Amino acid sequence: MSQYPSLTRALADALVDLTRFVESADDDLMDQDDAVKALEGVGAVVDRLSSTQRAKFQQVIDAMTEAETDPGCRKFLAAFPDGFGLVE
Repeated sequence: MSQYPSLTRALADALVDLTRFVESADDDLMDQDDAVKALEGVGAVVDRLSSTQRAKFQQVIDAMTEAETDPGCRKFLAAFPDGFGLVE
């Protein structure tokens, strides 16, 4: 049995974890040019979502933010929509 209520939630969780890791990666762990390219790629994907897909993704991020107990992760989730172009 999956711990995720939907595929959308599972993929959103993976995307948020990946972007949080890349954003917080030390220069010793990741080349900063590569990090920027990866994060721009995420922004480009979000930019190509339809209005309906954006709204659904926003709902998922909002639910994840409400459920998050780690203050650092909660702050990242709250900033995610603006930081990755989900909000127009």
